Amino acid sequence: MATAEPRHWPTKDHRDLFATVASLRTKEEAERFLRDLCTRSELDAMAHRWQVARLLDQGLPYVEVAHRAHASTTTVTRVSQWLRRGEGGYRLALERRRRS
Repeated sequence: MATAEPRHWPTKDHRDLFATVASLRTKEEAERFLRDLCTRSELDAMAHRWQVARLLDQGLPYVEVAHRAHASTTTVTRVSQWLRRGEGGYRLALERRRRS
């Protein structure tokens, strides 16, 4: 049985997508692009994870975050792990949003 090639992160296609997102100049452009790119469910899931990250950043306990965001504790734990030990993207975005 052949094994699948390992999936590298980020791929050339990922980098192209990131460059495209970074080229957008306004919130309206980002909204239009993401709405065309993603399904409503995908956008809802991303918005949901962002809400969890914002609540965690406020220092709320996991159970309170889960309650307020109507999220499972599994989702809260997953977002928390990325917030603490991810690539720093959540932290960067949270800091920038605080400044805006």
